[in-house]
Amino acid sequence: MTHYAILIGSAGISFPATSFVTENSGSGTFTVPQGANAIHIQAGVGGGGGGLRGVDYDKAGGESAGSGGGSGAFISDKIFSVVEGETLTYAVGSAGEANLGAYSNSGGSDGGTTSLSGSNTGSIFSLAGGTLATITSNGGVQGPLRQNTNGLAGTATISGSSITSGDFLNSSNQLVDVTTNTSGPVGTFNSSGDGANGILSGNCGGDNCAITGGDGGASFSGNIAGGSGAPGVSDGTRGSGGGGGSSNAGGGPTPSDGGSGQIIYRFIRVL
Repeated sequence: MTHYAILIGSAGISFPATSFVTENSGSGTFTVPQGANAIHIQAGVGGGGGGLRGVDYDKAGGESAGSGGGSGAFISDKIFSVVEGETLTYAVGSAGEANLGAYSNSGGSDGGTTSLSGSNTGSIFSLAGGTLATITSNGGVQGPLRQNTNGLAGTATISGSSITSGDFLNSSNQLVDVTTNTSGPVGTFNSSGDGANGILSGNCGGDNCAITGGDGGASFSGNIAGGSGAPGVSDGTRGSGGGGGSSNAGGGPTPSDGGSGQIIYRFIRVL
């Protein structure tokens, strides 16, 4: 049976759920509206780390591909207690840039951290970005073959008070259970966790051998694919890692960037 209700909050008015707001970059503040006592994070994720360039050699007896970047830690359909009228401060983790180094590391970056805190509530969550794929042992035009490290998963720190039971008015003024919130990327209520490592891609034997780049780590518990390793290289999306480049014989050395972080939220009042 569907229930209908008018809820009287501390502001003296009914409080149906607000519309979702999406933050895809930057930082800033917003205020908890009067009548709300909770924030529903439909999706939150740290930035994905950049992938590593592939490389060829003249006389090394092999070739090297680049590894994928790691993905950011995530939240999907999690609800936190907040205080009406308080100021919430957010930061959305930036996308990690690709490592363009051939025989030594050159540029590139880890994914940025996505976070939320309240002026009264304090820290609510911090979702670290995935790390950059790097060269750990340099090679050279004449060899030796370089050694690579894949980008690693970002870690989730959940500090806020999670709400896992109760009812709220949805945007249609229907009184529903909080556990019905399953519209986020994972598809289950109250989900959060660490990101995923990028795929480690190393060397192949024989001059001009073909080896493809490693894929970036998937985000949101595997539901958002990482960037593809070359050939067919593609950037990460929604906090997933960037793909690594291949050897030239494998389709081209160019790696890709990770995906930027994200926060999608709305306010509700939980009874």
